[in-house]
Amino acid sequence: MSGTGYQTLLDCRRRSRYLRQHGFTIDQIATILALDHPATPLRLYRHAAGLTATQTVDAFHRLTQTAGAGLRESRLYDYENWPTTGRRPAPYTLRLLARIYGTQPPNLLTPAMLATYAPRDQYALRRTDG
Repeated sequence: MSGTGYQTLLDCRRRSRYLRQHGFTIDQIATILALDHPATPLRLYRHAAGLTATQTVDAFHRLTQTAGAGLRESRLYDYENWPTTGRRPAPYTLRLLARIYGTQPPNLLTPAMLATYAPRDQYALRRTDG
C-alpha cells in the first residue's frame, strides 16, 4: 500500500471509529469521508469500515468459502478504481462486499455507475433480501 493510501486509511479508520462511538452508521460515515477524500464509494466504504484490502479479501473468502481464486487484492483495487480505470464488479461481488461493509449494494456505486448495469442486475443490486 502506498504511503499516501495508507495514511488515508489510517485517517479514515480514526475518524470512523470516533463517529461509530457517537452513533453514526457506516453509510453516514462513508458520506462524511467523501467530503475529504476523493475516492469511489466502494473504496470509501472499505475505509469507513476500517478495513484494509487484505482484511476485505479475507472476509470475502470466508463468506464464499473459497481461497485465493475468489478475490485478490489487486482485483479489489481494480473494482475500487472503476470507472476511471479498473474493472466493473459483478453484482454478486457487490452484494458480498456490501455485506462485509454493512451496507446495501447500491450504496457502493454512484447513480452513474449503477446505470451501467443491465436492468436485471440493477434490480438484483437493489433487492434487500440476503
